[in-house]
Amino acid sequence: MSDDRGDHVNAVVRGSGTSFFWAMRLLPRKKREAMFGIYAFCREVDDIADGPDSVEEKKLQLGQWCGEIERLYGDQPRNLVTQALQRPVEEFGLRKEDFRAVIDGMEMDAGDGIRIKDVDELYLYCDRVACAVGRLSCRVFGLDDDKGVELSYALGQALQLTNILRDIAEDAERDRLYIPGDLLKAHDVTETDLAGIFKNPGFARACDVLAGTAENRFAQAEAIIATCERDKIRPAIMMMEVYRQILVKLTRRGWQNIYLPVGISKLAKLWIALRFGFL
Repeated sequence: MSDDRGDHVNAVVRGSGTSFFWAMRLLPRKKREAMFGIYAFCREVDDIADGPDSVEEKKLQLGQWCGEIERLYGDQPRNLVTQALQRPVEEFGLRKEDFRAVIDGMEMDAGDGIRIKDVDELYLYCDRVACAVGRLSCRVFGLDDDKGVELSYALGQALQLTNILRDIAEDAERDRLYIPGDLLKAHDVTETDLAGIFKNPGFARACDVLAGTAENRFAQAEAIIATCERDKIRPAIMMMEVYRQILVKLTRRGWQNIYLPVGISKLAKLWIALRFGFL
């Protein structure tokens, strides 16, 4: 990887403060560079969706990224991130449709007043913003296609549902709510304003359902991981352990005080990196 491309990608990854940094950093060089490139791409398009521009401008920029992915697979990328992805695409067989799925997920995030209609739409969103990244990652890890798809589905949903439950208050500040409408209605939440939704006792029950789904997906992922070569999937194990601990803390905190932040300490993350990255 040229200095310019490598420096840019490394700066994006390091500057993000991601919990996944050490999970990626511990990989062999070629796999590490591939994962850094994938993460940098995700960061770039996510920043567009979360940025201050108008919906029209966001969609224009995301459309430009669609064009850049086409150029990547036409061997003519212009962006430093997609240039950094040229070798990984060839070496690991990364699929264009997975990059496009991530962009489609960011387009779902780019609108105003985001509400998820039903559970099917929620799972589609999870597939685009999380499972697609998992499919790219599993190809880098060297898993066979069937096992990679299964693990990406289970772990991707688990991670994204945990993200959604952790970020309810932060998303509300942007007028976003990812708890699906049909699930809220099933628990007698009929309010349309966010403050009213959060005060309704049924909101906590709906969150409990999603937390249960996330834990089931973690259990499925754990079972799949048990059938894989441990050295290949250490990053996936580390990500699973970090987010599973977050989910446990969220469940203990409950959903009556969504403004009380939940996370795990740097020391705990370091221990996970040592335990699952080296041992």
